[in-house]
Amino acid sequence: MSTTHVPTTADHVVLCDDAGERTGTFPRAEVHTTDTPLHLAFSCYLLDDADNLLITRRALVKRTWPGVWTNSFCGHLRWTEAVEDSIARHAEHELGATVTGVDVVLPEFRYRAVDASGVVEHEICPVYVARVDGDLTPNPDEVSEHVWAPAHEVRAAVQATPWAFSPWMGWQLEAIAAVRADERTPGARVLAGALGLA
Repeated sequence: MSTTHVPTTADHVVLCDDAGERTGTFPRAEVHTTDTPLHLAFSCYLLDDADNLLITRRALVKRTWPGVWTNSFCGHLRWTEAVEDSIARHAEHELGATVTGVDVVLPEFRYRAVDASGVVEHEICPVYVARVDGDLTPNPDEVSEHVWAPAHEVRAAVQATPWAFSPWMGWQLEAIAAVRADERTPGARVLAGALGLA
């Protein structure tokens, strides 16, 4: 595994309409503004064998929510890319990690949020859970700090201090808790169990 981190500033995001249909691409380095168009993304929560959850602090060079604690990692899909391939690519790029057991938790999640500088995130952003295979080598352009913690303690911390975490992480944890146990996907059952949800 390479230890050289190359920022993907020349990458693109996939634009979409409100129904989630792809409409085109846009340079990733230019998409996040005060009027960010709706685009495709994902969020992923990584668990270890003891159901500890990886949380990461966004690098200070990030355009949106720099220095904020959030879920394990997020990313944008490329035009020709399946979401599982995008998750694997971003896990390698952001964390130097290989992931296994990728499963969807919230297939319909979407959000719009505005950070303190006025920059907008506007994404159709399904949520996934996965396991880590091996060690991490975080990319300093993406992650400034990381912590493994019992998932139920992370959930309690987000509830107690939502201002210290990304807004999407708070909304995602609320959405997971709101899904009835008998309606959860297999991935949602795994993550909900780790989070201490009935």
